[in-house]
Amino acid sequence: MTMSNELTCQELVELVTDYLEGSMSVAERARFDQHLAVCAGCRNYLDQMRKTIHTLGQLSEQTISAQARDDLLNVFRSWKAKDTDA
Repeated sequence: MTMSNELTCQELVELVTDYLEGSMSVAERARFDQHLAVCAGCRNYLDQMRKTIHTLGQLSEQTISAQARDDLLNVFRSWKAKDTDA
């Protein structure tokens, strides 16, 4: 956290799931909302996360082609392999 009570953009990104799930304390929620009030980039990020969740909530395994599923799994495996190599 910063020395002041202001939330940084990085902190907001780390807390966005708690915010969307409504699992923040009242004080943390107030800090989050205060940051959103002054940071257009974080408002945009939050909006993108909401849209992603909405869109993914409408997908089922049956709606994804086998090729798309395989491509996504390959990308994930490649990313995960790079992450463990570091």
